Amino acid sequence: MSSRFASTVLASLVLLASTILPASAAVTVKFWHSFNKEGGEALDKIIASFEAANPDVDVEAEFVGNYNDIVAKLQAAIPANRAPDAVILEVTRYGLFADRGVLTDLTPYFDADPLKDDLYGYAREIGVYKGKNYIVPFNSSTPVLYYNKDIFARAGYTAEPPLKTFDDILAVSRTITDKLGADGITGIAAPGQFARWGLVMGNDSELIDSKTNDILLDTPNTIDAYKWMSSLVYEHKVASADGVTEEDNGRDAFLAGKVGIMLNSTGNYGGSKKALGDNLVVKPMPCNKVCSVPIGGAGIGILASSPKDVQDAAYKFISYAASPEANATWFAATGYLPINKKSAALPVAAEALKSQPGIDVAIEQLPFAHGRARPPVVTWMRTTEYKMWEAMALGQRGVEETMKDFAAQTRAEAARQ
Repeated sequence: MSSRFASTVLASLVLLASTILPASAAVTVKFWHSFNKEGGEALDKIIASFEAANPDVDVEAEFVGNYNDIVAKLQAAIPANRAPDAVILEVTRYGLFADRGVLTDLTPYFDADPLKDDLYGYAREIGVYKGKNYIVPFNSSTPVLYYNKDIFARAGYTAEPPLKTFDDILAVSRTITDKLGADGITGIAAPGQFARWGLVMGNDSELIDSKTNDILLDTPNTIDAYKWMSSLVYEHKVASADGVTEEDNGRDAFLAGKVGIMLNSTGNYGGSKKALGDNLVVKPMPCNKVCSVPIGGAGIGILASSPKDVQDAAYKFISYAASPEANATWFAATGYLPINKKSAALPVAAEALKSQPGIDVAIEQLPFAHGRARPPVVTWMRTTEYKMWEAMALGQRGVEETMKDFAAQTRAEAARQ
């Protein structure tokens, strides 16, 4: 074969390849998240919109369970080199991974991103650990009080009773249980961990001090809050023990019309509204001694183990997920807080605020909503708290004894870390 002929053939092959192959393959971002049902559907829409505008990035999203599941699976995946590129991390638990160098420091990305000026102050704060940004907020929340208007009416409440203190809530829960217990209806769902944290804060205390990281599990106001919460199940029997051993059971019973009151995340608004319709009423958390609620939810972090081009693509996605357009879609579909100052003015969010009563309650609580401590020990503390709560709520162990022991164990664990 002559060199001229060979060169002609080679040139033809190059030309043919250029017409068949894309100029560059899309970068794939493997993304773990914790959203199913309404949240999963809204997230799919956000990802589809992002990919349409960014055809060079393919977001491979995977639901891997709740916040606890994500922590456990991420801890197992990292040493096995099976970690995702981006991951949803709950706002008190990402410090564990940031502290160990697992997460990329997003500060350079965030400082160069015009997005940072559009986020509310609380949303910017929750992503900072030891002075650096490790997550960009996505789904932010506070706990709120939900109640079923039909159940209240059947229990004899022709007007809304006060629901501002622990005593108020107990009184209503007793009335509902006494009058409707024969129909399988209880007054209140056993509070889940996020609501428990909020009830402690409303009793003018904390689990761990957000500024000093001091352990406050054994302070009098924390103990008193746990005594009241436990009494709902063990002493007064106005909350079912089913919701203690598996807290989603309490939520599901509320959605099924079997529970009068539920204290839970504003992120449950979408599902609750779908289940109860006009019978759903949303109120602020009780201000037993003070008005104070925790900021909850999660943000998206990027794994330090991912290649630089994948990290760049992942940040492009998580910046979009916090944009006004994406955040307005998310807020309207789920009830999670707006994190972007420009979101509420967009038509989809404005329509939700107008047509969905109660979706704005968490927003109204923001003046007294606070970020929480996020050192590595919080992850251990939150895992252990489930066992401690179960022992107290089921009457297996005294509250004061349990909380003092819990505090001592947490301090010892913090020292080890």
